[in-house]
Amino acid sequence: MNSFVHRTLVMQLQAGTSDRFPVLAHLRYDAEDPFAVTVVFSHDGRVLARWRLDREMLADGLCRPVGVGDVRMRPASTGVWEELRLDFFGDPRADGGHHHATVFAWAPAVAAFLRDSHAVVAPGRERIRVDDFLAEVIAEG
Repeated sequence: MNSFVHRTLVMQLQAGTSDRFPVLAHLRYDAEDPFAVTVVFSHDGRVLARWRLDREMLADGLCRPVGVGDVRMRPASTGVWEELRLDFFGDPRADGGHHHATVFAWAPAVAAFLRDSHAVVAPGRERIRVDDFLAEVIAEG
């Protein structure tokens, strides 16, 4: 059985208040890091951003607003599509605000990815190898 799940989705990056542009989102779940989903956003072969998201938060974001920090998610409906809205807040800007990007994903595709990840490690069955982690920290000094 695979210990990871990988899926590439086309998502929509919102620029300004209305224009959207397609970007690729490479989602990866690895049983070695059971609480996280890594998402790499790319366009024209260039990596735009890489984020590690909490898997449970991603699932919750399909149903209700979640997040208060750098990453916030919530369901969004256009009347035709059920989407997951992901808001990413980055480094501070000179005007006192923060860099901000909004990405929309087709919710059923994200839900399918999460179902596949749950087949690898069921929610509530995640384990952290504390001894391995401590050995790595001690080795790094």
